[in-house]
Amino acid sequence: MGKVVVFRTTARRDESWAVVARTGGNTRIASIYPTRASAEADCEWRSQQVAAYRNFLERNEIAAPHYSIRPYRRADLPRAWRPLPALGFLHGGC
Repeated sequence: MGKVVVFRTTARRDESWAVVARTGGNTRIASIYPTRASAEADCEWRSQQVAAYRNFLERNEIAAPHYSIRPYRRADLPRAWRPLPALGFLHGGC
């Protein structure tokens, strides 16, 4: 009778979760998280910030970003990518 050999992989999956900011025709990866739950929490927080500044944005005719999440591979990030500050949309960062 043969032995049962169990192989354990130590390689991490390359897939992460991205919080995506969309403003008009612009799409930008705001932040990357290892878990969907973390990305959902950040997405919700960013959406709350937009809601809090909605009157300001409308008065100044600044397009409010829409945040969502999606699976993302770190290998697909542009080399010069940097996280978008939470209120980066106030400075034209989105």
